[in-house]
Amino acid sequence: MNIIFISNNSNRTKKIALTKTNVILISGAVLCVVLTLALVLNFLSLRYAHQIDLPAVRAVLVNPQEERHQKIQTHLQENLNSMASKLGQMQAQLMQLDALGQRLAEISGIKSDDLFIESAGQGGVYHALPDNEFTMSEFSHKVEELSNVLSERSDKLGALDLLLRNDRLLKLIAPSEMPIDTDWFSSGYGYRIDPFTGKKAFHEGVDFPASVGTAIKAAAAGVVVYSDRHPDYGNMIEIDHGNDLVSRYAHASKRLVELGQVVLQGQKIAEVGSTGRSTGAHLHFEIRHNDKSLNPAKFLKKPG
Repeated sequence: MNIIFISNNSNRTKKIALTKTNVILISGAVLCVVLTLALVLNFLSLRYAHQIDLPAVRAVLVNPQEERHQKIQTHLQENLNSMASKLGQMQAQLMQLDALGQRLAEISGIKSDDLFIESAGQGGVYHALPDNEFTMSEFSHKVEELSNVLSERSDKLGALDLLLRNDRLLKLIAPSEMPIDTDWFSSGYGYRIDPFTGKKAFHEGVDFPASVGTAIKAAAAGVVVYSDRHPDYGNMIEIDHGNDLVSRYAHASKRLVELGQVVLQGQKIAEVGSTGRSTGAHLHFEIRHNDKSLNPAKFLKKPG
């Protein structure tokens, strides 16, 4: 290949002969220049594109990968904001849970301050911060805090539930229900004149007068540990309520429960009579702890 140059200032011409080798070298040089420019543009797009305010130049220089990265970041931030809103709702529910716990504590007679801190209202004027969006680190920290608080509240409510269950159980097994439908007794607990000897004696229970056949009910739930004939008490039943606490029902005309039977509070266990050492139809009722008599009046709740 020959290239001829013609000058206006001279009548002479110059001729350059290009060989195949020269063409290859020139093409390689041009290719290197193009690659170098491409690398420089790529570097500029990554390093300085965010500092350029010209939209047209930014459109040329901004790397498509960066655009995808920005879209992903925007999507993540939107999801994070949504989860932060849910976190706020959970915090509100936690405050309601605290209020419920306080009411349960009051019902059980426990000071609410010992279990729950009184929840306070929230409000005020909104002042936006320059950067008012949650970061992933801040959100994770908030979630961890809420998780710890929920775990603490769960433990406290569990303890409160156990206390309420135990309290209810104690009420069921404590001999507190009247064993007969009456609100008075003919002979109280303590020292009295014995009706048979006329001498001073200690009465270990209370006597409820009633007609023969009147229902006798268990003062509390328990297990029948005695159901038989006794020389002094006549037809007698004893119910063990646990914790070495036993209730005794004497002088019955008929026994309706057997040894080892489980009875419920208020269940009919016998009928009033005048068997054994008795002057007439009545129920002799005792409460004993470790085989020592206690005053039944301190346990029984008279019908209101």
